[in-house]
Amino acid sequence: MSQILLFNKPFNVLCQFTDDPQYQDQRETLAKYIKLPGFYAAGRLDRDSEGLLLLTDDGKLQHKISDPKHKWIKTYLVQVEGDVTPQAVKQLQQGVQLKDGMTRPAKAKKVNEPKWLWDRNPPIRERKNIPTSWIEMTITEGKNRQVRRMTAAVGFPTLRLIRIRIGDFQLKDLQPGESRLIEH
Repeated sequence: MSQILLFNKPFNVLCQFTDDPQYQDQRETLAKYIKLPGFYAAGRLDRDSEGLLLLTDDGKLQHKISDPKHKWIKTYLVQVEGDVTPQAVKQLQQGVQLKDGMTRPAKAKKVNEPKWLWDRNPPIRERKNIPTSWIEMTITEGKNRQVRRMTAAVGFPTLRLIRIRIGDFQLKDLQPGESRLIEH
């Protein structure tokens, strides 16, 4: 039986266990948080993104989760700069033209700021004259920095990105740096 580790990756943590030697312990990696041997990340989450990361001790399962052809859905909470418009949400729902091609349609809706959300360290940049808003977005592909590029393409740059779901696995009450081991 495979094991899956659900991990809430904090902001500014690399999605790998070792870093390039040129950085000499300047950046945090998964090694600070994950002490179980034989577990590897199934997919990735950018250093400046937060939230759910799956790790597993099963190579076949790791491949299945991370291979785009299996189209695991991923849901994100996205804080964007500006008051997101219905037109921008509709564009996200229809798919967005990026430099590397058209994205698949996303499930997207404007939502209120989650009450359960932890503070980010460091906080996002705030501008007194520019509001922020939140979008819940679900995608089925994983182009590099896709969600950030999609929101920017519709005129609302991402300030904060938190993955809350991969397939049937959910972040739920895990706090940054916490993990939960489950049998699969």
